[in-house]
Amino acid sequence: MKDHVETVLRTVQSGSAPALSRIAASWRRSIDKHGLDPAAHKAPQRMGDDQLYRRREETGAFLKIATPKLDQLFGLVGQSGCTVLLTGAEGVVLDQRCMSADADIFQDWGLSQGTDWSEAAVGTNGIGTCLAEERNLIVHRQEHFLARNVGMSCMDASIYGPDGRLAGALDVSSARSDQTETFNRLIAAMVSQTARQIEIETFRAAFPAARIIVADGETTDTAMLLAVDADDIVLGATRAARKAFGLGASGPLKPLPASDLLGREDGPSGFEKAERAAVIRALARAGGNVSEAARALGIGRATLYRRMKRLNID
Repeated sequence: MKDHVETVLRTVQSGSAPALSRIAASWRRSIDKHGLDPAAHKAPQRMGDDQLYRRREETGAFLKIATPKLDQLFGLVGQSGCTVLLTGAEGVVLDQRCMSADADIFQDWGLSQGTDWSEAAVGTNGIGTCLAEERNLIVHRQEHFLARNVGMSCMDASIYGPDGRLAGALDVSSARSDQTETFNRLIAAMVSQTARQIEIETFRAAFPAARIIVADGETTDTAMLLAVDADDIVLGATRAARKAFGLGASGPLKPLPASDLLGREDGPSGFEKAERAAVIRALARAGGNVSEAARALGIGRATLYRRMKRLNID
């Protein structure tokens, strides 16, 4: 423990290359910005049950949608001595899964509902640093800031809400001494995929009446989705889609046709194209009966024939 504290202090005080790494940069924030001591033994602070209840209620659909995803992820990693945690954007643990036999161990580490794992509270750690840097990461044992946490490995992925703002983090933590970095990477891939599933389902739930378009480039690390109304106007976009299409990182979107974003050219006669589509739909619903289609469109049969000729509809 003493060696770890000395390593952290020496790295932060040094102007050499190691101080430029992302972990070392987080160590520096922990000391310079948050005023933390790597030798501190205090466990993460836990909020009261009433405050935690209110915090959970404030998440709305987010927590409800995430619940089955947490169960699925825990089913994959729980038997290996891991706990699954979901936090809000501030780093407070909102939900947790762990084996009953491991509950006391994780409780001693401070890995339980209501605890604050923000970087400001406990320095470099999977949850807090993931939220601070808004990126997926692994913090393995000695990469933690506090010496009391060097026995843990944490694999984390950030989750964004339908408005593009950071909603929270998904974490899998293990306190096993034989946890390898290779195994960490395998778990990290599952964490990332699960986080994207939560993000996608939360986005779909936010726009129940919209058509959801999956843009090219969606992977386990990004969710490129657009919510489009019946008039082809984009109502919402996931964080990755906002970034890809230059829509702004978060907040309300300026009305914009989806075809403009996706590179589909409407041509010089956009109204004509819409009229043609309306006529074809009416004919299809009428089974090709022109008189019935004309009545559905509210026009005369002769008028419909003239429009069909003009629009080159056979």
